Amino acid sequence: MNKIKVSIVGGAGYTAGELLRILIHHPKVEIKSVYSTSNAGNPITHIHTDLLGETKLVFTNTIDNESDVVFLCLGHGKSKKFLEENPFSTNTKIIDLSNDFRLQPNHTFQKKVFTYGLPELQKEKIKEAQHIANPGCFATAIQLALLPLAYKKIINSDIHINAVTGSTGAGQSLSPTTHFSWRNNNASFYKEFSHQHEAEISQSIYQLGQNKHQLYFLPMRGDFPRGILAGVYIKSDLSREEAIDIYNEYYEEHPFTFVADQPLSMKQVLNTNKCLLEIQKHKDVLLITSVIDNLTKGASGQAVQNMNLLFGFNEMEGLHLKSIGF
Repeated sequence: MNKIKVSIVGGAGYTAGELLRILIHHPKVEIKSVYSTSNAGNPITHIHTDLLGETKLVFTNTIDNESDVVFLCLGHGKSKKFLEENPFSTNTKIIDLSNDFRLQPNHTFQKKVFTYGLPELQKEKIKEAQHIANPGCFATAIQLALLPLAYKKIINSDIHINAVTGSTGAGQSLSPTTHFSWRNNNASFYKEFSHQHEAEISQSIYQLGQNKHQLYFLPMRGDFPRGILAGVYIKSDLSREEAIDIYNEYYEEHPFTFVADQPLSMKQVLNTNKCLLEIQKHKDVLLITSVIDNLTKGASGQAVQNMNLLFGFNEMEGLHLKSIGF
């Protein structure tokens, strides 16, 4: 089979950098263009310096409109404007990594239908889709902690979540709360009970028929660059053993999500497309711990996973990635 032609828009940011690291070595991909108006004409390695020796690609300010798939790595709210100004072939598949098309199960824009791209929720729908709204990072970690319970329709209480993310989750542009002097040896809550990913999480739970209970989410900034650790807890009659069986059964056919039998740490998943889950029972409360890398499973790795599904490749193609370990 011929390689598919790939273009990346917004090529200088964190998610684009992660996409390049994965796609450069993907055996079924040819990268045709990496679009960045502010860096046009410069080598990719001037921005993504770790790719020195891996690629000779150069940023461009033109788009290959005949690409088989385009990844939009633009800031939230900018994908719609970009698509309005840059038409693509009707055969081109679009994978958007912003939050522009995530809400509504089949968000329609310019007659383009965007399917929500959480493979563990709706893999078969993704395989038949034309365009994908890639999930948010917090939303991915938290949904994977909840999907088996929602699928069984046994969420019988309000959902409480406490989760911490690294500084890369805020994007590459500097702000007071991403600056090293502020972030180092520091921690803080933000967007308490109002984070934009709450709507995504609720939407998927509702899709599985669970719509009676409130979700309370406390996001936290951590003093590290990448990774998400989420603690999700609800009241439940399940024993720990029963819950583990439900989770193992649900994720049996999903190659990136695993249930661990011992406490987790983020370094187990950094630089991988994995989600690891651990389940505990404390009196009448079920605690599900979820860890992912916000830039891979929470963004670019999942985007490649969706690309693989769209084009009929093995779901794990190009995603056999090793964690940093230490």
